[in-house]
Amino acid sequence: MANETTLTLVGNLTADPELRYTPAGAALCKFTIASTPRTFDKATSEWKDGDPLFMNCSAWREMAENIAESLHKGSRVVVTGRLKLNRWKTPEGENRQAMQLDVEEVGPSLRYATAQVKKLTRTGGGAPAAAGEANPWESNSNDEPPF
Repeated sequence: MANETTLTLVGNLTADPELRYTPAGAALCKFTIASTPRTFDKATSEWKDGDPLFMNCSAWREMAENIAESLHKGSRVVVTGRLKLNRWKTPEGENRQAMQLDVEEVGPSLRYATAQVKKLTRTGGGAPAAAGEANPWESNSNDEPPF
């Protein structure tokens, strides 16, 4: 969509990602990132922590499953997504609202860590399979495609 607010955030996961499935079978992963700015105070020659930002994030489908399998509490991540305002009423009738990040891309921050990337390939049903596993859609012969 046009004029959506996109945001890139670097921070740490506050807890292990929560993976759930909708009744239709779509995976949904929810997690929270804490991002705290640091500034150098020249007067005291010390680093000072600013006010932390806690951002609720959600990701869908294969990315949701990959996040739940790969990231854990304390993991430093780089996340890009669309900022969204959620509004709801409490059972007592009070109006509430909260910002959320609909994740488009996520990865581990490699500033203070290393990561081993394992490329996944798609299988016939749309679900990813680990690289090196048999893929029924690939063929080494010159035969016509199966469709």
